[in-house]
Amino acid sequence: MKIKLPAPLEPYFVSQNTHDASAIERCFASNATVRDEGRSIKGIAAIKEWRVEVAEKYQHSVEPLGVFARDGKVVVTARVSGSFPGSPITLDHIFEIEGGKIVSLEIR
Repeated sequence: MKIKLPAPLEPYFVSQNTHDASAIERCFASNATVRDEGRSIKGIAAIKEWRVEVAEKYQHSVEPLGVFARDGKVVVTARVSGSFPGSPITLDHIFEIEGGKIVSLEIR
């Protein structure tokens, strides 16, 4: 079953699986923040670097399993598979979206 994701989350997840860091500018606001693995990454350039680093390190793919709204945020539960211990795992991707762009993403 294909999950219907709100814009800009569909291109975000497609870019995750194609490891296309150039999609970051289409998905994220210029001042966006990503929180992942205990780090905070802020701004387009830093988020692109994070995406390239993660793709090289984990060679991962992400399969959205469900989507719901919580406290004004969009939560996408996804199966993440790659070259890391315990793969695959299920993680929540918690997005804040403003003006059609991701302003915040927390992966946990």
